[in-house]
Amino acid sequence: MKIKVREYNADDVNAMIHIWNEVVEEGIAFPQEDLLTWETGCAFFKSQTCCCVAEDIEISKIYGLYILHPNNVGRCGHICNASYAVSSESRGLHIGEKLVTDCLIKARQHGFKIMQFNAVVSTNTRARHLYERLGFIQLGTIPGGFHMKDGHYEDICPYYYIL
Repeated sequence: MKIKVREYNADDVNAMIHIWNEVVEEGIAFPQEDLLTWETGCAFFKSQTCCCVAEDIEISKIYGLYILHPNNVGRCGHICNASYAVSSESRGLHIGEKLVTDCLIKARQHGFKIMQFNAVVSTNTRARHLYERLGFIQLGTIPGGFHMKDGHYEDICPYYYIL
C-alpha cells in the first residue's frame, strides 16, 4: 500500500461521498445527519477552502478524505476547522494521521494561524489520541454536547493547534 494525500478531483467524488456518508450513518463522530447525494456532495466538497483525499496510488483506491475551511469569519477568520473521514475498511492503517498532517500543511499554506476542532466526541478515542500526539491542545469538555445516533448524549472536547 502506497498512500498519497492529494487534492481531490471530480473522479474522486463518488468515493468521497461513500466514505463521508459512512461516517454520518455511524452517527458517532460527525454532527451532520443528512447524507450527501451526488449533487449535494459535489457542492459541499467544492465549497471547502481545501479538500484532499488519501489514495493508494498502486491501486487507485480512495481510503479517506478531509475538508478544510474557516471556523469563523472576520476577526476570527484566521482560525480554520477541518473534518476527516476514513473508510471503515482502512481504519487502523494510519490514514487519519496522513490526512491530519497534510491538512496542517495546507492550512498554513492558506494563511490560517490556528486550527480548532469544535466538537470532538469524547468517545472518539482514536482521533483524540492522534490529535494529542500531533500537538493539539484540549480546551475543556462540553457535557452532553453531542447527540449520538442511539439517542444518548456524549461529551465533546474542543481542541486547537497553533499553526
